[in-house]
Amino acid sequence: MFLTIIILLLLSSTIYLLLMPIILVLDTNNEQYYVQMKGIARADVIKDKKEIFIVRLKLFFFKFYIHPLKAKKGKKLGTLNAVKVDKKTKKLSFRTVIRIMRSFKVKKFYINIDSGNCITNSKLYPVFSFLNYRFGGFHINFIGENALVLVVENRPIRIIKSFFNI
Repeated sequence: MFLTIIILLLLSSTIYLLLMPIILVLDTNNEQYYVQMKGIARADVIKDKKEIFIVRLKLFFFKFYIHPLKAKKGKKLGTLNAVKVDKKTKKLSFRTVIRIMRSFKVKKFYINIDSGNCITNSKLYPVFSFLNYRFGGFHINFIGENALVLVVENRPIRIIKSFFNI
C-alpha cells in the first residue's frame, strides 16, 4: 500500500512537471523581466545601482540572490583554463531547432518603436501596418517612446515532443 502511494505521488508529480507552463515575460514598460514555472520557481532580473543587474530566484518559499557579474575572490579575470572538449556531444539539427521554436506560444506581443529619425519612421510605417494586418502588436510613433511587451509560454512536454518526429 505504501509503495503504491509513493509510486502514484511520483507519477503525478512527473505528469505535473511535464504539463506545467513555463512563462517568459519581457516588459520594458513596467521593467519586468522574468522566467516562471507556475507554483515552483521564478527567476527575476532586477536592476541594481552597484552592479548592472541581480538575479532573484524564488524556489517554493525560499529567495536567493545571484550576482552573475560579480568577480569571484581569488581568481584572476584574465586567465583562461584549458578545457577538454568532449567530442561525443550531439548537435541539434536545424529542423529540430525550428520545431523547438514552434513549440513556444506567444501569449502577448506589443512593440512600440521610435527610431529617432522621422524618415526611417515613415519608411517603417507601411511595414508595421502590414505586420499588424497579419500578426498584430506592431506600432510606430514619432514622440520618442520605445517599448516591448513579450509573454511567451511553453510546456516541457511540447519541447520533448519536438525532439521526436511525431
